[in-house]
Amino acid sequence: MVSAWYMDDSDEDQRLDHHKNPPQPVDMKDVVSLTGVLHWKLNVDTYEEDGMLDKIKKDRGYNYEDVIEISPEKLPNYEEKLKIFFSEHLHTDEEIRFVVAGSGFFDVRDAKNDSWIRIKVEAGDLLILPAGIYHRFTLDSSNYIKAKRFFVGEPVWTPYNRPADEMPARLEYLASVQSN
Repeated sequence: MVSAWYMDDSDEDQRLDHHKNPPQPVDMKDVVSLTGVLHWKLNVDTYEEDGMLDKIKKDRGYNYEDVIEISPEKLPNYEEKLKIFFSEHLHTDEEIRFVVAGSGFFDVRDAKNDSWIRIKVEAGDLLILPAGIYHRFTLDSSNYIKAKRFFVGEPVWTPYNRPADEMPARLEYLASVQSN
């Protein structure tokens, strides 16, 4: 099951858990209210037949998908790409990932106090980060993840590094989480 917690401020390897001392877990219901991030747990063995993923895709209008596999062996310029993924940024569209194998971390900013919340994702986790949320991604110590990426229309991967506080997507995002 997906788990989340407030992160420490350590500069140690980004692939470590980075729990505060003492740990400060965050219930996924609170992650939703604090950040707008959505989560589903799907069965990786049956998602192609059970219709749950198809329903989510239809309900949200996702009509394009691809697969990304991240590991030192599978991703060219692995170390450089991992640094790029770990730079704090936002997108003007939702970021949707369905983990089909492996594991990693999505770090998202709690919009109310600007603290990092680390969300561990594993096989079966489908995560939707809203447009305008500051976030970053890294693998965990297993150094492997395979995920489906979904888009509405043509894929857009443009990251806008922080600060991007005046972008319309950021302003709309802040208005949506502050109304919760």
